[in-house]
Amino acid sequence: MEFPLTLGTISFFIAVVWGRPLIRLLKRWKIGKQIRIEGPGSHLIKTGTPTMGGILFVLPVLLITGILNLADLVGFNLIGTSTLLLFFCVAAHALLGGVDDWQGIKGIRGRGEGMSARVKSLVQIVIAAILAGVLYFGPPDLDYVGIPGQPEFFSLGIFFIPIAIFVIVGFSNAVNLTDGLDSLAGSTATVAFASYGVIAFLQKQTYLAAFCFTIVGALMAFLWFNAHPAELFMGDTGSLPLGATLALVALMTGQWLLLPVVGLVFVAETVSVMLQVASAKLSRRYLGRDIRIFKMTPLHHHFELIGWSETQVKERFWLISVLSGMLGVALALL
Repeated sequence: MEFPLTLGTISFFIAVVWGRPLIRLLKRWKIGKQIRIEGPGSHLIKTGTPTMGGILFVLPVLLITGILNLADLVGFNLIGTSTLLLFFCVAAHALLGGVDDWQGIKGIRGRGEGMSARVKSLVQIVIAAILAGVLYFGPPDLDYVGIPGQPEFFSLGIFFIPIAIFVIVGFSNAVNLTDGLDSLAGSTATVAFASYGVIAFLQKQTYLAAFCFTIVGALMAFLWFNAHPAELFMGDTGSLPLGATLALVALMTGQWLLLPVVGLVFVAETVSVMLQVASAKLSRRYLGRDIRIFKMTPLHHHFELIGWSETQVKERFWLISVLSGMLGVALALL
């Protein structure tokens, strides 16, 4: 375990050192957050805060993973080649998120609006399909799933591909929805990656554990600047790769059925949006009036509007994520 933990520490120091210069650069280039009108009014004060801050942790993760893979090419056995797939996942989704953030900043489709949902979803599906195809067709064959309480993993065959695509796209969007309060997405993602890092280590997938803790360290550096009141936001540049890569890590461990447990906060945020939309549509159709379950979604906004402070919401959601992460690791051991 010393190798994954050391990489996490290194990634933290690399990321935290260039955090302040990055913030100054983002301010100089006027890359500031545009607050959408339908959000809570208390968030308007955050308008102009530097966004695309996901670059702060994405680049160190790519740098460390890339250097270790280059070292392998010249004879050092430092990290497995399987991390190249994770490298691609982070880079591709960060690029997609960066384009989305940039369009939102420039107001191409309106105040705070980025890419159209259709185009964004299509690109996400294409990337996820590539990742799922590599997992299924490439060595080693990873089309399996673990069930708590069962000692053997079960092969899903060709059905693994659509399932993997759904999981990757779903969690990419789930973390994106969670990224609405200072340090909320970053802190809960840190717990989730640490949990899967432990699961990977227990499976003797040391290289996968090393990658997970590389992300954990870089995320901690991001949280240094994203703590309330945030000096920068991760934006889609950070949230999309975090969600997709977390899903990919879970698929590579075979313990992706535990994702709803380890990522309970992400799932709750997503389900709240789905329930809100469904309740509004059904009530208008059958009752003739708009009835909604929550005051506002995603879920963290609902708790803000019933009186919780932003810090209370973040801390309580983080505590839930710690408990759900612990439970996820425990279930993986059954």
